[in-house]
Amino acid sequence: MASIKFEVLSNSQTAPIYLRLSVKRGVTPRAKTGLYISSKDWSNETKLPKQTKSTNKNITTDLIKLKVFILEKLNQSVIKNDIINKEWLEHYIDVFFNRIDENKTQTKVIYWINHIVKNSSLMENTKGGYGLSKSRVKAYNSLLKRFTEYQKNKTINIKDLDKNGFNNFKIWLFDIKKYSPSSAIKFLTDLQKVVRVASEFTTIAENFHSVKFKKVSTYDDDMNVITLSFDEIQDIQDLTLNNEALINARKWLILACFTGQRGGALLERIKKENFHFHGKDLIIKIKQKKVNQNISIPVLPLVKEIYEQGLPYRISTQKLNKHIKTICERAEINELVMGKKRNKDTNRNEKKLRPKFEYISTHTGRRTFATLHYNKIRTPIIMRVTGHKKESTFLEYINQNNDDHLETFLDFYKTKELKERKEPQLNIVKRASS
Repeated sequence: MASIKFEVLSNSQTAPIYLRLSVKRGVTPRAKTGLYISSKDWSNETKLPKQTKSTNKNITTDLIKLKVFILEKLNQSVIKNDIINKEWLEHYIDVFFNRIDENKTQTKVIYWINHIVKNSSLMENTKGGYGLSKSRVKAYNSLLKRFTEYQKNKTINIKDLDKNGFNNFKIWLFDIKKYSPSSAIKFLTDLQKVVRVASEFTTIAENFHSVKFKKVSTYDDDMNVITLSFDEIQDIQDLTLNNEALINARKWLILACFTGQRGGALLERIKKENFHFHGKDLIIKIKQKKVNQNISIPVLPLVKEIYEQGLPYRISTQKLNKHIKTICERAEINELVMGKKRNKDTNRNEKKLRPKFEYISTHTGRRTFATLHYNKIRTPIIMRVTGHKKESTFLEYINQNNDDHLETFLDFYKTKELKERKEPQLNIVKRASS
């Protein structure tokens, strides 16, 4: 059951009175009421002013009425599934004391980030429809956490996010928090979206529309792409497993390596009803959520074998990734390779040499599919299975440079036709010395 208590945290002659709202474990926002009192007039037993002065009695009356008001608003907000936090509490304290109109448009950045999260099902998405994906909601929750940390005890309003406001946040992300360029720019572009949503209801900075950020590649220039070779896949297949969960996970890993699908699509859409005959052969027809694209996947020999034996049962991506690492460790896929892995203590990706099995996940299967077939099957054909729309993105994804132009030029100058031509000779003229 929710409860409220008032606090004085200072020994000052004019100490602010705080209201602490306890909703449940982990949700205990505290905010200033805007009322002040001498610490000597505050009772630590009753958590109210001592009833020695008329002014103290008036403050007590206001605090008791405020308590009733906040609890009423809390009940209403719980029913509406509103987010209860410090911003919510500050808002209704100000409403109670008539400092703001309850229906007045909010201007705080934190409020509008919360607004997007709370109304995610009503937000327009990049596919031309409505409803944000779980990953987008997660991204906005992450932005909320980062921006709350950034503003500390200040209140930053939407109108404050001009060129200078964005630049200050950018400096904090890069220089203080040490985020990678791709992560930092993602926070900044998500914040731009927040301002655009708020702009329909409140005033924004005049120069907001001139705020631009250079696009940063998702893939590092020195990115180490972790994939499995045919020999390693064979070692995984030959591994003797007695644990049903690991046998099931092995099937998913093989399917990932030979269908080229992301973890979500792999687990949700590689199912019996999506297998269809294409002449005498089998194909898989699915729709990739991320790119909103219908694709047809050829059923390769190992996939067909698993289909005929029985497709694996579905488990969570987290459990599958854990099982996959165990399988690869048992298959002795332990060559030391360079890669990035999150450090639980610092919550940052750290790049260093580790046994290869530590990096293997469902996404390894997708990259393995692309890498195994690269230079053996035309790239646009592979992309029709992986869902990549640009060849440049595909090549970055598997950390390959497109050097086709080099072969074209070199082959041209090796042709018999060119050798038979009389090519112009270099005419080196020495400049006379003066």
